[in-house]
This record gives sequence, C-alpha cells and structure tokens, in this order.
Amino acid sequence: VMLENVGEELDPSLEPLLLKQVFKQGGVDCIRLGDATVEYAETFRFYITTKLRNPHYLPEISVKVTLLNFMITPEGLEDQLLGIVVSQERPDLEEQKNKLVLESA
Repeated sequence: VMLENVGEELDPSLEPLLLKQVFKQGGVDCIRLGDATVEYAETFRFYITTKLRNPHYLPEISVKVTLLNFMITPEGLEDQLLGIVVSQERPDLEEQKNKLVLESA
C-alpha cells in the first residue's frame, strides 16, 4: 500500500501500522485500524511518500519509520562518490573526517 503526498504530520490512526501492533485472533495475525480489526499478512508493506523538498518529521515519527531521500542532485551525488573514493584510497582522511564530524555534532 502506498500513501502519497503526506505532509510533516501523520494521522494518528496510522500508529498501529507504523508500530506493527500485530496480535493473534483465532490463530490469524490481525491489526486494529480505528474501530476495525483486519487480517495482517507478514508480507504487507506500507510506503509513504511526500513532495516536500526537505521534510522535518518529529522524532516520534522518525523512530517508527525508515526515511529514504530519493532527491538526488549533482552536488549530492558528487559528494557521495568523493566519499567512496576517499574511503578506499585514503582511509586515514576518512577517519579524520569522521572524527571532525563527531566533534562538531
């Protein structure tokens, strides 16, 4: 299932899905959505998309989902590729960079 074009806040009724609050009822996996109890399949996948360029989700939401950023810019791609090259050819510089990032955080 795909929920498209969401904002930075999610409907509270999605909470059982995000937390995978699955329970057994009559030997069948179920999940409660609002007032309804529906069967739940282990193969079920729930995808949420947004058109926001740089969404800022609350920490309560961020810990319940996996966030993927598919917005690729030439500069971002260049940074990623440079990071890969540096980590392969100069691991000492990569380690130094990681230390600096941790210190500045």
